[in-house]
Amino acid sequence: MSSSPNNTFHILQPKHTILKQKETDELLEKFNISLVQLPKIKITDPAMPEGASVGDIIKIERKDGGGTHIYFRVVVL
Repeated sequence: MSSSPNNTFHILQPKHTILKQKETDELLEKFNISLVQLPKIKITDPAMPEGASVGDIIKIERKDGGGTHIYFRVVVL
């Protein structure tokens, strides 16, 4: 039979992107925070982008009628 569906490309799934190291450094400096202060997302989350690893920061872009809203999460076990 077919493999399980890939949820990362569903039309209702918000876009999840792994930040590069430079973007991570800029984000943490801009908000004067550390990784442990960010909300968490599990590595096993079905929406996790391929290649993500523990400690990465994921940028989540959710769209609604009022525009695009950006959220950040740190990947944990």
